[in-house]
Amino acid sequence: MRKLILLVALLTLVVFIAAAIAQQKPAPAPEKPKPAKVEKFSGVIEKVDEVAKAIDVKGKVKKEEKTLTFATDDKTKITKAGKDVPFAELKAGMNVSVSYKKDGDKMIATAIKVAAPKAAPKKEAPKK
Repeated sequence: MRKLILLVALLTLVVFIAAAIAQQKPAPAPEKPKPAKVEKFSGVIEKVDEVAKAIDVKGKVKKEEKTLTFATDDKTKITKAGKDVPFAELKAGMNVSVSYKKDGDKMIATAIKVAAPKAAPKKEAPKK
């Protein structure tokens, strides 16, 4: 009889533990970080920082002149006339179009396209 009471008590305990475990909610799945949105900015390079590998570009945002600083990394693609160029070829005064992603307060350039310099207007030949 003693064994029967002990067995019933043990089975009751197992049922309560199983019920408690079954009622626990599963942990929510961790949220995947949203990919950063790629934005674009065009303007003229004002300053090139060789040490920090960053450029300051002056351009217009909603009809307002602004200067934005873009950092570069190993993944930044820099092109001029369709050909890849090194960061060292970027100079102040160049017209550029920058595609970038925001990383907190920093703006990381994903691509920098250097525009060809605008050709000077052709002068007409004097008439004879």
